[in-house]
Amino acid sequence: MKSTLIKDTTKSERIQIVKQWEETEGCESGGIDLMEFFREYIDGTKEISEVNAAFTAKYMSDIPDESPRISCGEGMRR
Repeated sequence: MKSTLIKDTTKSERIQIVKQWEETEGCESGGIDLMEFFREYIDGTKEISEVNAAFTAKYMSDIPDESPRISCGEGMRR
């Protein structure tokens, strides 16, 4: 498998990588436009892992600490 790092890909290759994810059978993006979501990766300013980490950090920070209920996918609070 070829590297997907910015230094190892061209912009057109990064676009094709993201398009491939959109076309993957069974891929459910939950209404997210993957081309827009990974725009910084496509433009070569953030690696895939950085884009994903920023999303995860924002998602986790949006969970109110005082909520006694644990929703699907949250797991245990620390």
